[in-house]
Amino acid sequence: MSVLRRGSVSKAVLDEVSPYGSRRLVVETDGVVSAAYLRNAKDAVVGAVWIANHSPASQDFDRARLDAGLAPLLSADHISHPEGRPALGHLETVWFEEGDGVAILEAGELLCVIPGWSDMERGIPGYSRDATKQSPFAFPLSDEPFGPRLERARQHWQTVRADGSWADFQQSVLGHLLHRLGPGGHYWHDVGRQLRDGLAPTVGVSERPARGNRQFTVLSTVGMSRQRMPTIELYEDEVAPHARIELALATTLPSQRAGSIFPWLAQYPWRSVTWFAPGDVVKWYHEARTFPLNTTESADWEGVLLLDDPTRLPGPIAPPMDGLTVQGDPVRWLWLVPITAEEHDYAKSEGSDALIRRLSQQSRSWVVS
Repeated sequence: MSVLRRGSVSKAVLDEVSPYGSRRLVVETDGVVSAAYLRNAKDAVVGAVWIANHSPASQDFDRARLDAGLAPLLSADHISHPEGRPALGHLETVWFEEGDGVAILEAGELLCVIPGWSDMERGIPGYSRDATKQSPFAFPLSDEPFGPRLERARQHWQTVRADGSWADFQQSVLGHLLHRLGPGGHYWHDVGRQLRDGLAPTVGVSERPARGNRQFTVLSTVGMSRQRMPTIELYEDEVAPHARIELALATTLPSQRAGSIFPWLAQYPWRSVTWFAPGDVVKWYHEARTFPLNTTESADWEGVLLLDDPTRLPGPIAPPMDGLTVQGDPVRWLWLVPITAEEHDYAKSEGSDALIRRLSQQSRSWVVS
């Protein structure tokens, strides 16, 4: 499948990194065509869109420019300005809340959008105001109702930047944890700071010590649910039920040691542009001996299984965690269960349900001891 490529004579008129540091937007022009490219951390193009012709279009598709590695002049019957339009004016961006897509405005008017589902290798470009028919290089902006999406994004970034907004959000989650788990113990601030490159989400960790009939401590993230996770709409028709999570760990291990697992996971969805779903397995990025939940007696763990219903494994009754919403979306807590490298591979080949059944048969508890 043909893709838009960067030409050697093109110049960048906009170059901007996403708030999470995981995507980079570059708008380029060579005076004949303008196009936008969304690149990942490895500088590979993951999404692109033709924006405009600045020279008269022909009646046929311009293969010569594409063969030369340049964004093509779209044919006259595919665009709203077949005579060519002036150079781009003042450009500004609105990044999606999830960080996986971006809208570009010209003089305050929506010009184009590269959503998270744009994939040039599969012939799915972004959406352009000047496109009137679908092509491998641009879909008409009118094909997709982006207005509510952009308004939600604007409100999100406005809220994130507002004085006191983090404290308000933090208190709402801590209040929920107090109601569900009882008084808090230690609190770790911004546990993902050392692993992030951009303005990734602020995430803390709250300790809820054992109390009453609960003989284990619960460690929970505070902050992941403040923003929706990326790429969910590639897999789910309804985004809201899956969009916001916090992570939890039930353990009898020393809290400081067990809690050191969260810096790895707290920024993961936005750093890697992915999402966490129940049943997902995530492999540790370093040597097994450095995995935070390993002990001197056992150094077998090399990853985690994420469970929204920990009672699928043996162990005590799990505390109910439902009831919190953010921007109208329900927040789901996913519990961490350590797994071996072999169990990670087994889940990848046979599915997480098969792994959960096997762990249950082995009497593996969801409480980490």
